[in-house]
Amino acid sequence: MKILVLFIFLALNLTAFSQDQWVIKDSINGAPRSVAVSFVLNGEGFTVSGLDDSGFRRKMYSYTFWQDDWDDEVSMGGINGSGLSRGSACAFSIQNQGYVCLGQGETNPFFKDLWEFDLATGAWTQKADFIGSPRRSAVAFTINDEGYVGTGQDASGFKKDMYKYNKSTNAWTQVSDFQGTARKDAVGFNIGGQGYIGTGDDGVVRNDFWQYNSTTDLWVQKASFPGTERRGAAAWGIFPQGFICAGEDINSNYTKDLWEYNYFTNSWIQRADFLGVGRTEAIAFVIQDVAFVGSGYNGEFLDDLYAYRRIVNIEEVNDFSTIEIYPNPVRSFFKIKVNTTGLKVEIFSCLGENITDQVQVEKTSEEFIVHKNNLSSGNYFISLRHKDQGSVYQSKFIIL
Repeated sequence: MKILVLFIFLALNLTAFSQDQWVIKDSINGAPRSVAVSFVLNGEGFTVSGLDDSGFRRKMYSYTFWQDDWDDEVSMGGINGSGLSRGSACAFSIQNQGYVCLGQGETNPFFKDLWEFDLATGAWTQKADFIGSPRRSAVAFTINDEGYVGTGQDASGFKKDMYKYNKSTNAWTQVSDFQGTARKDAVGFNIGGQGYIGTGDDGVVRNDFWQYNSTTDLWVQKASFPGTERRGAAAWGIFPQGFICAGEDINSNYTKDLWEYNYFTNSWIQRADFLGVGRTEAIAFVIQDVAFVGSGYNGEFLDDLYAYRRIVNIEEVNDFSTIEIYPNPVRSFFKIKVNTTGLKVEIFSCLGENITDQVQVEKTSEEFIVHKNNLSSGNYFISLRHKDQGSVYQSKFIIL
């Protein structure tokens, strides 16, 4: 019972604080660092590489939200990955694989290699090299299970070319150039299946903001970022909003303001300032509709981490406010009456293990029917995940 109570407390930790509020979380393992990268796999955050007081690193750590705890993971490239230490790389995720590419190291100012981390095997594998020029300080985002990488700085200067990576074919393809100026240290993220790039440094610190449509392969300029021009900011998307915070501004100040972009209205609004000190080159990732921002540099390297819960639109709350599980407790199956469009069911044990593959889920337009199969008696948790909005419903259920 003590274990269950502890798990419930930790699992609810992310939802216990108010909207538009920052909360301090567990500091990142290892030495404080900057210019690391991050991605999310199966509800866990990962951070890889970076620069600390001793030089560039290839170490990886994972963050488990229900434990608010970081764990050591296998370093980039595995045991034999010597020479792969780097900073200012790019990262993206596709399904259960995380990818790291480009960057700079102690003796190599510009990398072009691509490495895949497989969550199931816990192994790193080198994949097809990036087909653009070797570079650092580029951006990356994922659209429809393809990774997009571009901009940055190479041996000749700033870049604006863009490429996409197909996991199935292990191949890169060039797409339309970014339509802003060539630059480094911009931000890139996805909202609602569209890619976005903004801010950065093209010799002058920028505040412009652009949207990329992968279907038409076209860029459209959107409302400019209203904060001070900056480079090295942190950014993330949670449909229908995108967020940019921190970074180094035009006066070389380390900022901590947070701005929210609305996908539908093409407008910005300022939100609660980042709780930590101002900084540049931090990491950012999203778990269960909560953003996590940490590490970075502000004259010294940093290892702190903070969680931010956005303001949820009334429409989003109402869409899922009447969901309930019945019957509960469960003998053989339970139902969830809800419009299932865009939703999927995830089942977790009381220790936080994803065990969805151990149950049978039937889906109609009006409900889910979940058969317990061979699950033993005990307490479990269910999450309904929306393809754009992330986790929209969580509840405990009991199997008799």
